[in-house]
Amino acid sequence: MVSMLCKLYAAGENKVGTDESQFNAILCARSKTHLRAVFHEYQQMCGRDIEKSICREMSGNVEDGMVAVVKCIKNTPGYFAERLHKAMAGAGTKDRTLIRIMVSRSEVDMLDIRKEYLKNYGKSLYTHISGDTSGDYRSCC
Repeated sequence: MVSMLCKLYAAGENKVGTDESQFNAILCARSKTHLRAVFHEYQQMCGRDIEKSICREMSGNVEDGMVAVVKCIKNTPGYFAERLHKAMAGAGTKDRTLIRIMVSRSEVDMLDIRKEYLKNYGKSLYTHISGDTSGDYRSCC
């Protein structure tokens, strides 16, 4: 784990520019449990959360993708609760995002996502979807 921490630090915080391929190789090749431990140690070593380091070192789609991977590793139901909330925030609903998450997670961890949603946003996912949509959406909740 120490060498992985050093590689992450050397690929980002410790140099001008960023070696995104090193971040990619580490984030895609390790288990969630291992990466959570790495993120914790990274915080201890650098005094900065891995997400903040990614935001400081990267930009655009690469940054968005890396942050999404980290959030999903840290708390998968929380990540999807956030995505659902953003899909229904503001004017209009991002239908594709809402449908994709509801269908793809329905038999995986939707109960956990619902709990996270209630905890993070103070109302049930069912209530939010029902209030934000109409017609067939109500049938899927």
